[in-house]
Amino acid sequence: MTTTTPVLAGEATAEPMPRTAAGRVRKRLNSRTATIVSIIIALVWTVPTFGLLLSSFRPEDEIKTTGWWTFFSNPQLTFENYNEVLFGRSSSSGQLANYFVNSLVITIPSVLFPIAFAALAAYALSWINFRGRDWLYIAVFALQIVPLQMALVPLLSFFSRGISLGGITLLPPWDLDNEGKFIQVWFAHTCFALPFAVFLLHNFISQLPGELMEAARVDGAGHSKIFRSVVLPLITPALASLAIFQFLWVWNDLLVALIFAGGGRETAPLTVRLAELAGTRGGEWQRLTAGAFVSIVIPLIVFLSLQRYFVRGLLTGSVKG
Repeated sequence: MTTTTPVLAGEATAEPMPRTAAGRVRKRLNSRTATIVSIIIALVWTVPTFGLLLSSFRPEDEIKTTGWWTFFSNPQLTFENYNEVLFGRSSSSGQLANYFVNSLVITIPSVLFPIAFAALAAYALSWINFRGRDWLYIAVFALQIVPLQMALVPLLSFFSRGISLGGITLLPPWDLDNEGKFIQVWFAHTCFALPFAVFLLHNFISQLPGELMEAARVDGAGHSKIFRSVVLPLITPALASLAIFQFLWVWNDLLVALIFAGGGRETAPLTVRLAELAGTRGGEWQRLTAGAFVSIVIPLIVFLSLQRYFVRGLLTGSVKG
């Protein structure tokens, strides 16, 4: 006669094996080997940047004669490279301080405008019923596949010539000079960013519970009140994710700024001046390395400050509860 020992409820006899392909992949990615490989990849990715950072602080004669790894045997640091790049008076120096301000003037409105317009448009396409809403959303989605380069010449013609039909001027030319060209850059970046921004925010806003909207309407809230008090707090991670993408795109942009702002010192951003330094002073490595880190300090601050919202925005919708 055989006897069996009862298994208490909740007592695990063996570690459950993942039954799905996703479960098996998740288990492998959580293994010690995967962790070690991730650390190695991170180190390999970071070492060149670390070397570039060290080079930006090394004296000119050192950086031109020895590699950055020799710093540990003969440590010499100087801030002269950054001082020359930012505030140098000679034409061969970077003089990046003014271009740094230009980049801020270009980037901040070019991030705020498309986010504001896209949030309003995404809410309307998600929760306001009107004729042609679905077709309008499809049109906005389709605009994402249009290459940016195809719109540069028509948009530049719009700024310089206006719009005429049958000899009748519908919109006059903008005729903007000097600092007024910032408006052209803001307009261009806003137009180029709106299709993706509307598409991204629409995916978040359309997934909000309908019960929240109905409860707000029962309390007498209109669309403006619902948007401000209900929708905006819930889509903060999505807004932060979009802000990071748009900020990095505009800050690192060279083509749009060069075409619509020109290469003058009054309106040109950092990317234009760095391209000039790389083309005309390619041998001045200490200035190029310092200029590179001047250009990445603000994007790095933005990303680190919004990182928690960025990760939350990427995970939104992937896990329920």
